[in-house]
Amino acid sequence: MTSEDELKLLRRIYAKQVAHAARAITHAGCAEYSRIEEALASLRREDFLPPAPWRIACFPGGYQETPDDDPAYLYQDAPIALLPEKRLNNGQPSFLAALIALCRLKEGERAIHIGTGAGYYTAILCRLAGPSGRVVGVELEPELAAMARINLASFSNVAVVEGDGATIPMEPADVILVNAGAARPADIWLDALKPGGRMIAPLTVSVTDDGGGALTKGAIFSIERPNDANAEHFLARAISQTFIYPCAGQRDEASEKALAAAFAKGGARKVTRLYRTDDLPEERCWLRGAGWSLAYE
Repeated sequence: MTSEDELKLLRRIYAKQVAHAARAITHAGCAEYSRIEEALASLRREDFLPPAPWRIACFPGGYQETPDDDPAYLYQDAPIALLPEKRLNNGQPSFLAALIALCRLKEGERAIHIGTGAGYYTAILCRLAGPSGRVVGVELEPELAAMARINLASFSNVAVVEGDGATIPMEPADVILVNAGAARPADIWLDALKPGGRMIAPLTVSVTDDGGGALTKGAIFSIERPNDANAEHFLARAISQTFIYPCAGQRDEASEKALAAAFAKGGARKVTRLYRTDDLPEERCWLRGAGWSLAYE
């Protein structure tokens, strides 16, 4: 069994490697990575997982079970099963670290994490928000919500809410991190963003993975409300491609159809604006859905 001193060193190495890999996803330097590295090094990943033996996700598809309960197996850049029968995992650390970095969460700010799982990445947000900040984790799966409440009990600046992140009431937030694939940004998410608020959300279409489970593919978008209260748009940009578990409450056929057509024609990286209207000239739009648009200007 790996000693606690060895695990501390292992967590430090893991944190450094994850932060480095996350930078490659965003293709940009980010001051947030040093803070995220510290948060990762300070957290025991084993405290946010079911009891050992653990199942480590292997690609393409499937899991490999650890031979024993040594936490050393957990400090690699790989998803770990939470509810393997539902294909729900503690996601890939570098991917989630990149999304968290894009949120630019500052001390004292309020964040909402939709798809909190068992709480590991919500705990990173808690570290970044600090004692004067506030984090709300939202989880649809009752079993995971119960796990998250237990796992985050030592954090004074967090609350876990069980429910559909696309429909539950939300207070104003500086940051919203959506950790599931949506066919369009929910109105309540856009309403909740404060001026200058940032949202990181996967906009995706449905597919079936090799194991026959539900999955979506698309792109991670950064969406930001301008500081100007009179602005008629949100700033928007595509960050990277993604495959991700679906956001069950935020999928509708019309939005998926519009999104699929937009992905098929390409050019997502040219998007700069999100409008809450479809009353825009066709030539300005990358995507025009019912009541919303992603536009080039």
